[in-house]
Amino acid sequence: MTMPMMRPPRKNPVLRTRQMNLPPGARGRVALGLTAAAAEGRFELQTCEDCGTVQYPPREVCHKCLSSALRWRQQSGEGALLGSTTLHHSNDLFFRERLPWRLGLVHLDAGPTLMVHLHGEVGEAPQRVRVGARLDRAGQAVLIAFPNEGSPHMADDKMLREMTSDPKFRKVLVTDGKTETGQAIVRALVKAGADIVWVGHAEPWKKMGDGLDDISALPQVTLVPLDLTNGRQVTELAGAIGGKVDIVINNAEVHRTFGIGARRGTDVAKAEMDINYFGLLRLAQEFGPALKGRSADGATGATAWVNLLSIYALSNFPPHGTFSASKAAAHSLAQCLRAEMRPAGIRVINVFPGPIDDEWNQHTPPPKLAPTTLANAIVKALRDGVEDVYPGDVAQEWLERWRDNPKVLERELAAGG
Repeated sequence: MTMPMMRPPRKNPVLRTRQMNLPPGARGRVALGLTAAAAEGRFELQTCEDCGTVQYPPREVCHKCLSSALRWRQQSGEGALLGSTTLHHSNDLFFRERLPWRLGLVHLDAGPTLMVHLHGEVGEAPQRVRVGARLDRAGQAVLIAFPNEGSPHMADDKMLREMTSDPKFRKVLVTDGKTETGQAIVRALVKAGADIVWVGHAEPWKKMGDGLDDISALPQVTLVPLDLTNGRQVTELAGAIGGKVDIVINNAEVHRTFGIGARRGTDVAKAEMDINYFGLLRLAQEFGPALKGRSADGATGATAWVNLLSIYALSNFPPHGTFSASKAAAHSLAQCLRAEMRPAGIRVINVFPGPIDDEWNQHTPPPKLAPTTLANAIVKALRDGVEDVYPGDVAQEWLERWRDNPKVLERELAAGG
């Protein structure tokens, strides 16, 4: 049984901040299919379409029939632990700082035998286990064996926390608390055990409303002025709390309907880009270096950056045309941010929801995503350590159609759906 994680002691400000040592990150191109699946929370292995063999490690051809017709297929991960060992010495800097470290040999029911990391609740062999894929701090897929029946505090396992961004006891910045979505995110973070939640709100002279008043009454919540169109304000906030933030959740957005011909001028499109794209850029320039500098700050060091994008970023939805374009630009920028944050071990999580049940989707037919459901999906993504999340039935269907044929999806959307 995993013991519940106790609140870590406060950092001694006199001590020098450590620098992050990443686990070995070199992988061949053929192995990136495993990482791509783990980035979305799936465990996949190569399966031969000619003879049906499931193989590991990844190869260019099937090791049994030499066919090149290999496809990545999701696996249950069920198998038997054959043996285990505990690593007490390592020349690798990442593992040397985290010893002892348990490893095991698992024979999957699907056929392959794998060398995996062992969750602390996995006992000695022989026993049944379930293998899952997670992303390590270098952003590469690793395999972990879990017990078939775990305790309520499995997420507090020391090894597993290295692979995730659990908000428990961490300090979080949510950039917009005025929307129902932002308020739901704050409540979900508090429920997940976040230590402090800073909640940004633009235009503080306006009436806050019942929702913001309610969350401001929570003991973990502190309201901070934050307008992403104001570069000086972003800089000042980063100077005040940037050295304390462990997770940034950028949910601020401007969402307006219509595309090109139904609206005159560029004012609305500029407002969407100013928040959805340039707002992310301003935030990343100020808070990014602070997060990278604290990524090795112990059990509650800086760990993740979350961007609330939209499924419309994958393919433009003409009834929300300029909004879709701004989110596509933000998606591209978020990929750049992910590449720049990876050397520090900071995970960038992009969330692609379908239509949210808010004022800008009033005329969109169901199903629509409830803000609470979206907030829970974000917390789950942090706990599972994934990179891309597509919450809701619409987002899942859209993603499937986009992967099947982006051009067909574009034509369908242009025709009305």
